[in-house]
Amino acid sequence: MPLSLIAALALGATPAPARPQPYTIQDQVTLRRLSNPRVSPDGQQVAFVLRNTDMEANRGRNDIWLVGLNSESTPRQLTSHPDSDAEPTWAPDGKSLFFLSSRGGSSQVWRMPVDGGEPQQVTKLPLDVGAFRLSRDGKLLAVAMDVYPDCASLECNTQRDTERSKKKSTGRVHDKLFVRHWDAWKEGKRSHLFVLPVDGGTPVDVMKGMDADAPTKPFGGSEEFTFTPDNKSVVFTARDVGRTESWSTDMDLFVVPVDGKAKPRKLTEKNRATDTSPVFSPDGSTLAYLAMSRPGYEADRYRVILRSWPGGQERVLAEEWDRSAGGIVWSADGKTLYAVANHIGQQPVFALDVASGKVTQLTKEGTADSPQPAAGGRIVFLHDDLDSPADLHVINADGSGARQLTQVNQAHAARLRFGAFEQFEFPGWNNETVRGYVVKPVDFDPKRQYPLAFLIHGGPQGSFGNHFHYRWNPQVYAARGYVAVMIDFHGSTGYGQAFTDSIRDDWGGKPLEDLKKGLAAARERYPFIHKTRGCALGASYGGYMINWIAGNWNDGFQCLVNHDGILDERMGYFDTEELWFPEWEHKGTPWDNPEGYGKHSPINHVAKWKTPMMVIHGGQDFRVVETQGLGTFTALQRKGIPSKLLYFPDENHWVVKPANSVQWHDEVLAWLDQWTRAK
Repeated sequence: MPLSLIAALALGATPAPARPQPYTIQDQVTLRRLSNPRVSPDGQQVAFVLRNTDMEANRGRNDIWLVGLNSESTPRQLTSHPDSDAEPTWAPDGKSLFFLSSRGGSSQVWRMPVDGGEPQQVTKLPLDVGAFRLSRDGKLLAVAMDVYPDCASLECNTQRDTERSKKKSTGRVHDKLFVRHWDAWKEGKRSHLFVLPVDGGTPVDVMKGMDADAPTKPFGGSEEFTFTPDNKSVVFTARDVGRTESWSTDMDLFVVPVDGKAKPRKLTEKNRATDTSPVFSPDGSTLAYLAMSRPGYEADRYRVILRSWPGGQERVLAEEWDRSAGGIVWSADGKTLYAVANHIGQQPVFALDVASGKVTQLTKEGTADSPQPAAGGRIVFLHDDLDSPADLHVINADGSGARQLTQVNQAHAARLRFGAFEQFEFPGWNNETVRGYVVKPVDFDPKRQYPLAFLIHGGPQGSFGNHFHYRWNPQVYAARGYVAVMIDFHGSTGYGQAFTDSIRDDWGGKPLEDLKKGLAAARERYPFIHKTRGCALGASYGGYMINWIAGNWNDGFQCLVNHDGILDERMGYFDTEELWFPEWEHKGTPWDNPEGYGKHSPINHVAKWKTPMMVIHGGQDFRVVETQGLGTFTALQRKGIPSKLLYFPDENHWVVKPANSVQWHDEVLAWLDQWTRAK
């Protein structure tokens, strides 16, 4: 039996049927998703998380798997439980894996022998563990738990929770921002780091009394904290700025002893912008981390900073490299840092020479993530592209010898047909080069003309690059018989920081010109794109742009789809949560710079709206609140414009529940069909 088929069967797959079918949203929500790769201490094996979708339970379920780096290795499942297992972390001796699991009704740290045996619960804390780290010697755990900062014990926290649950009144009282963040109301709790022995003992709050979160909310994880090489302290990321929290991006690195007998000491006092992702070199002599330089700007370039340890002298590595680094990790010999960065519509792995700062691109097409050193100088990483979901790959240190380690969707993907894709470029605003992608319909016939799905990315500092996306995947439209076109307009990432910065105070200017020129260039280059039948779709900033297009390019499309988009920029400031974002993008507050908020606000152009629009919004979206979507729908209805509202009371800025994702796509595709298919 071929090894590829053995691997497929080992993952519980079945042989593919004879006739592949076009990719659908049902495939998108049920494909296995690979994440969190962790290379073993000897560099010979990789633990990873594999998500399967439980449609009956309407959620994903994560299990931990293991695969060797040799070509004969077959992936092996280590955990299987109705509740999720995640964050695999190797013990120093490589004989067991620590992991986070919600089995037992609470999120706790567990331990599993890799050669067989039952998982054993390591922590039995009264509060859920949100993230954890293991010390280098394997004797200590740093765990993150949500607590009341003024509580002196974990028992105090559980008692206060009990008292709050018994109160008959429901009023919330706040005296500072944040009142709510992303999709959660603030209840006075903070994520604090606690240190405790692996073998058991009393956890110590090393952030006691600190009115800040570590990891940071809402998306920070274990990458934001680490033990020092001597196992005596913890370095962590936090935004400890008092009442300015909702308009400050001043995240700093702190160091604190594991016994909590001294207060956290700020390491990055001089930088008032973001500092994060601390990683120590193998010999412990250098701390690498990521830092922005402009306060208040969340999309500034991440530079790599090297700090001597414990001395404190710092230098920027690869200052001339005009890319924003992420996912930094040291090579085994400490001579190289590996990182990923958006780069001209791709996201490659890069090698940064620590001595010289020389940057070498190691991978080419597609999206790479989570690079890690392995035995023999090799590098393991995740890789996906526009027609392949993520799998583990390995390359040599010079970028040669690329090889795929896993095929977690082999049998499923064999049943599918994807649309072919390619990148193109054109002269955009000011005749500067702008790039985009086209994805052709499945069963493409060059003699036919196909309707257009014009996808506009969010951010706005983002990219619709060569990436297999689980919310905005152009293959869903290609399978329905549409040509999908995505433009990385001015403001997008991966084309140099100046290109990214250029959208500031110009939301409706350069990007709209790029979108217009990009569509014209695509139609000229690809004559199979129908000249008149097409719809534009976007979310977040893309949703804003849909509203802007409705009033400023109202003859461009047959229909529009606006997901969580802003209608009124002025009011959008007052009802959002992270105020640093609009204050940077529009150069101040609405009372200091009303012109900046008004000149590109879609609400000022509603009188010109005439294109049919579908409006989608989530009730738990506190980034762009639901009244922005309801207001958009109200305007459309009052003007008599054909329109539809799809509202999800249980979703935030994204749609993540499998059943909701299926409904989203069914409704959107039906809307596109209604307006673009021949009558």
